Amino acid sequence: MKKLLVASMVAMLLVGCASSGNKRLQKETESSMQSKIKEGSTTKAQIKTMLGSPENVSFTDGGKEIWKYAFAKVKVDGKTFIPFYGLFHNGTSGTKKELTILFKDDIVEKYTMAESAINTKSGWAD
Repeated sequence: MKKLLVASMVAMLLVGCASSGNKRLQKETESSMQSKIKEGSTTKAQIKTMLGSPENVSFTDGGKEIWKYAFAKVKVDGKTFIPFYGLFHNGTSGTKKELTILFKDDIVEKYTMAESAINTKSGWAD
């Protein structure tokens, strides 16, 4: 019984978090971005000052520029670290935020901010 308790406590301590992408998006929401980005008036320079360089830049057929920003935060499930059991039932959970901005003549024409759940399961039983 003591070994099971110790293993459970170690598993809880080993639960890890990882994040990737633009850390400036971490605390942003759709609402907060609405107050910061104004379609038709916010400039490319203002966006770069606010969020830094984009993760990805592309262009439409019409020559408009698209900037993409992303941030993801993932936590490893604690049961992943339980000996033997973790081989069969493990995974991660977290959230991902994506901001896509369309520029016309260096001014924001449109943008979208989306937040979605990330859930992965792996192991022999999943």
